[in-house]
Amino acid sequence: MLFDLPNDDILYDALLARSVDYEGQAFVCVKSTGVFCRLSCPARKPKRENTLFFDNIAACIDSGFRPCERCRPLNQPSDKEPLVNDLLKLLDRAPDRRWTEDDLVRRGFDPSTVRRAFKRALGITFLDLARQRRMGEAARHLSAGASVIEAQMDAGYDSPSGFRAAFAKLIGEAPAMSQGRQLLFADTIETPLGPMIAVADKTHLHLLEFHDRKALPTEMESLKRKTRSAVAPGRTPPIDQIEDELNAYFAGESSEFLTPLALDGTAFERQIWAKLLKIPVGETRSYSDIAREVATLQAVRAVARANGANRVAIVIPCHRCVGSDGSLTGYGGGLWRKQWLLRHEGKMKPVGLFAEDVG
Repeated sequence: MLFDLPNDDILYDALLARSVDYEGQAFVCVKSTGVFCRLSCPARKPKRENTLFFDNIAACIDSGFRPCERCRPLNQPSDKEPLVNDLLKLLDRAPDRRWTEDDLVRRGFDPSTVRRAFKRALGITFLDLARQRRMGEAARHLSAGASVIEAQMDAGYDSPSGFRAAFAKLIGEAPAMSQGRQLLFADTIETPLGPMIAVADKTHLHLLEFHDRKALPTEMESLKRKTRSAVAPGRTPPIDQIEDELNAYFAGESSEFLTPLALDGTAFERQIWAKLLKIPVGETRSYSDIAREVATLQAVRAVARANGANRVAIVIPCHRCVGSDGSLTGYGGGLWRKQWLLRHEGKMKPVGLFAEDVG
């Protein structure tokens, strides 16, 4: 994270007071309106349950929120980064455009200068901002109940088949069945947090990741290399099973996952994943907590790397790992998803006299 935020209660109080103390360091996302604002925004304040707080603009946009028209969180003082403001106006006029460096050159901008200016002002490049606004809008529509095809088109795909083409590109062209070569199958699973990609053989699940995880293409290639397999679009019993279990999980009905997993990590990684599986729903552990259990405090970084190497999101609950001070830390699916998952599981945590009897 770029900035260690205070807890959400403090930030919400700052929002109510229209405080400028966290200007440029904290932003509020309003779930009821789909916008994100400065904490000093003059607009009417949302209810506490409708707010999410992030420490950078990229996270807000990547979570599907668009900038507020009143406080204009993307805007910079005119004398600070005029280039940034000029390009933001262009982006506002064509938010669905797939911007390239050639587009910038044709408009008289030097791509390197633009890149540095946006990184200084907003912590994100112009091209990444344009991409995240386009994809973030699609994610917002999905979470609001829009169909996948609608979200695909909103994301800027030329046709409803665009997403399928991107999916095919991710897993590779469907290979011919060849003797002595295992074939894995991949399909998408819809969730309230956006589509997930599931990869499985006929008996075990190999991968489960959110479709927009940046490391997903690398993970797919690594999986194919380690298993000496090809990947084709299709369904197998483990994919059907994990879809049913995810539906029950997101409905708050069950936190139990029984789908057989194929875990091909190192011995140390498998040891860490086993520790993650023992973290009860509704609870968290720090990296140092796990490091104490498996080795020494010097293993904290190794624990973090093993956590990041997990390719089975939610089922192996790496989202339950937090900083030693309880703050959220990096999550491949996005910090907004990590926060959502922890809050969701907090509501599922067994309470009362019968807590110990609930599996």
